[in-house]
Amino acid sequence: MPAAALKPKPLPTQSTAERPVLFDSPYEPAVKRPLPAGRPRQWYVTHNRRLKAMRLAIALLDSGVYLPAQADDETIRGTAREIGMRPPSDTTCRMVRALMRYSR
Repeated sequence: MPAAALKPKPLPTQSTAERPVLFDSPYEPAVKRPLPAGRPRQWYVTHNRRLKAMRLAIALLDSGVYLPAQADDETIRGTAREIGMRPPSDTTCRMVRALMRYSR
């Protein structure tokens, strides 16, 4: 009889992983590093706008807004208020919807 047939089968609720998976709880954000110097001002503006749009898109997804059609400007601005962020511009709101659209 093969050795694999002698092993007890795990219960459906038991993990089959060889070792436990470590979760990094409680969550701590990564250490912020300064942005590289010497770029044009517009690069920094765009970079920060992308970061803000990404944070808003993640917050919307966490709150149950999964489709870009559900995320109108007021919904996005309300989410920004909830997470303690300044209200985003129309451009940033469009960028949030674009991120939600292309993440599928």
